[in-house]
Amino acid sequence: MTCQATEVPQYFDPSPSVASATVTFDVVLPDVAFSLTTDRGVFSHGHVDAGTGLLLREASAPPAVGNLLDLGCGAGPVTMTLARRAPSATVWAVDVNARARELTALNAERNGITNVRVVAPDEVPADIVFAAIWSNPPIRIGKAALHSLLATWLARLEPDGSATLVVQKHLGADSLQAWLAGQGYPTERIASRQGFRILVSRRLG
Repeated sequence: MTCQATEVPQYFDPSPSVASATVTFDVVLPDVAFSLTTDRGVFSHGHVDAGTGLLLREASAPPAVGNLLDLGCGAGPVTMTLARRAPSATVWAVDVNARARELTALNAERNGITNVRVVAPDEVPADIVFAAIWSNPPIRIGKAALHSLLATWLARLEPDGSATLVVQKHLGADSLQAWLAGQGYPTERIASRQGFRILVSRRLG
């Protein structure tokens, strides 16, 4: 993930200490639109960051049914988009950051979106598997922690399920693609714009 320098210590903390200062704005995509309230201490305060915006525009349509995962949901722009594009699916919005979870739940309610479940990582039932994962993963937590995070959640993909990730090129997108392939998840790059790569990893059936 990219992040404003003032937010780097906070957005992946469980309980941000920075004072709240909410900003609400409209997100308009070619096929869906929604309002989004953001806050300090949560990734991408006051705007949808460039990487997430690219993910929302370039990712293939999500599965129409089943469980979908927004890994590291922040204020919920990916969650809202998945829920609107796949209204018959259940979208799990997962984040370690309690303020992020509160915002995502608030944004879903304000937009009249009812197919979202907002939870901490350890609150996802063990028997839930995912047809698809979308994520702007927290690159800045460090390589070892990032690899552990992705290994944990990609293992919960359904057979033939996919994970769509957006990663900055200069923050290791190409090496991450190689690592994912080495872990048994064939990974292709489907877009490369604005210094970001969109990677799609698949769990073979």
